[in-house]
Amino acid sequence: MNTYVGPIRRRQYGRSGHGYIDANGLKVPGVTTILKALPKDALINWAANATADAAVDRWDELAALKPAARLATLKKARYEDRDTAANRGTEVHNAAQRYLQGEEIELPDDIAGHVESYIAFVEDWQPEPLLVEAVVMSHKYGYAGTCDLAVTFDDPAIIARLAEQMRMPELVDLDRPVVGIGDIKTSRSGIFPETAWQVCAYRYADVYIDAAGAEQPMPAFDFAFALHVRADDYGLRPLVAGPEQLREFLYIREVHRAVEETSKAYVGEELTPGRRLKRRRLEVVEEPAPTTARRRAKEGQPA
Repeated sequence: MNTYVGPIRRRQYGRSGHGYIDANGLKVPGVTTILKALPKDALINWAANATADAAVDRWDELAALKPAARLATLKKARYEDRDTAANRGTEVHNAAQRYLQGEEIELPDDIAGHVESYIAFVEDWQPEPLLVEAVVMSHKYGYAGTCDLAVTFDDPAIIARLAEQMRMPELVDLDRPVVGIGDIKTSRSGIFPETAWQVCAYRYADVYIDAAGAEQPMPAFDFAFALHVRADDYGLRPLVAGPEQLREFLYIREVHRAVEETSKAYVGEELTPGRRLKRRRLEVVEEPAPTTARRRAKEGQPA
């Protein structure tokens, strides 16, 4: 059991950054932050490609800058690309949330296709929202996060179609509304395997924060899913996110703890000498050329 005190709160940093703190102001590690402990080779290629794309696409702009400013612009290019994608995801999430809550929404052109795809998902599967953009917390394991979506499916015909297409026949055998927890992704790259750990961590959280800011017991879920929302379509994918995946996530949690917390004490302070050492100037001294007799002797020939 960890020592975080509820209720947990989410704090926003800028347009897309956020973090979590407990009732005493103590920072709680977030699920997506914990997953950053995983090696991500694809991000190295993405950073290189984003910089190269900026160099080509903004050639005239860069040419007008002084070299130092040109270099600084290229260094920031990948972050601008990342923030644009993150902001799009946030806007789609927010619009989807308002739509699920029955509000009328006006859509900017750059996200209209994504939100229309999300609306198509709602019309196709008729999910009933249970949790939307809900902050969740595991007091047992010491992490927090924001669950995009938890829904119920009531229509037996839709449950049967869901069970068939997601290859989960056990959902039909429940003979009751089916409850699912999922994450919405809007990136071009789609659904990465780590999404299963992300949703699994949400699934097995202890509590969620209600509209009044109070902690409530987390519902039980029958399955986990990822929803890939694109500008022209959507894809619904089942996730393997059970107890075994929770165990794996907790291993990642310990790696994150080691990197961000305990390892910082592993290197001691520098041992400063008691006096300043006088800097010595070292010179290379060339040896005189050996005589012919010495050279022959060295080579094993008779002098």
